[in-house]
Amino acid sequence: MTQETKDFAFLHFIVLIWGFTAILGVMIDLPSVEMVFFRTLIASVGLLVLVYFRKKSFTFHRRKDYLVILGTGGLIAAHWILFFLSARVANVSVCLAGMATCSLWTSILEPIAYRRKVKAFEVILSVIAFIGIVVIYNVEFDYFLGLVLAVISAFISAWFTVINGKLTKRYDPFVITFYEMIGATLSIALFFPIYLQLEGVSGLALSPTLADWGYLLILGLVCTVYAYSYSVKLMQRLSAFSVNLTVNLEPVYGIVMALIFFPETEQMTSGFYLGTGLILTSVLLYPLINKAMKRKALETDNLR
Repeated sequence: MTQETKDFAFLHFIVLIWGFTAILGVMIDLPSVEMVFFRTLIASVGLLVLVYFRKKSFTFHRRKDYLVILGTGGLIAAHWILFFLSARVANVSVCLAGMATCSLWTSILEPIAYRRKVKAFEVILSVIAFIGIVVIYNVEFDYFLGLVLAVISAFISAWFTVINGKLTKRYDPFVITFYEMIGATLSIALFFPIYLQLEGVSGLALSPTLADWGYLLILGLVCTVYAYSYSVKLMQRLSAFSVNLTVNLEPVYGIVMALIFFPETEQMTSGFYLGTGLILTSVLLYPLINKAMKRKALETDNLR
């Protein structure tokens, strides 16, 4: 098994963990924004302890990198907040359909960041994955505002993924994630006054039950400290596009686990299998096409 194959297998495991966040979201009896606040706060503390005991340096070579990474944390917070707002003003189906444009945005933003041409096959695979999400949820685009919020959230997600792809070339992924979670926590705290002005929000729910704390610890430590940090680490070898394309499988894994945990309320239709097939096709084709393109480029260089 090649290193690339191992990396993709591990990435799928990480996406499986992220799919479990939907289950935790049902189990945790807190509004979405407060839940994300506790998630990033717990992740910040967990990463502080982890980085300290791994004896990694908390310092960066350049001062401006502190602002860049803290700002990236703000982007992560904005992504999560817009994601939940989209689901609130529309529904989960429209939200996830909009989020499926993430890999499409990445196929455009990553070439800009690395000053290379946009790869047509990446754009095509992104569109296939997007169609797959639409088919799974049988989305009717009647919720324009919710869709716009989700697409903006997807754009932000693509943006910070590309940034992380460049940062991992210089710094430890766990240190990067530590500062990003601090930035995300501070950003959400600054968002609270705006959040309180939203319709239907009467106050902040900042007193989790004992059961909520247990689920929040899993969400913050397993789904964020472990899964998110290692996804950043994987970008030392995998492109931001390949990561975001694979993340399109998150709702698929989430639906399967929801069927296991909540069989009485969840069911899978024929559209689920068709949509999953489209997403899997795009995800599985990417490494094959990418490898063929690299081999062709190498052969061309050898002929010169």
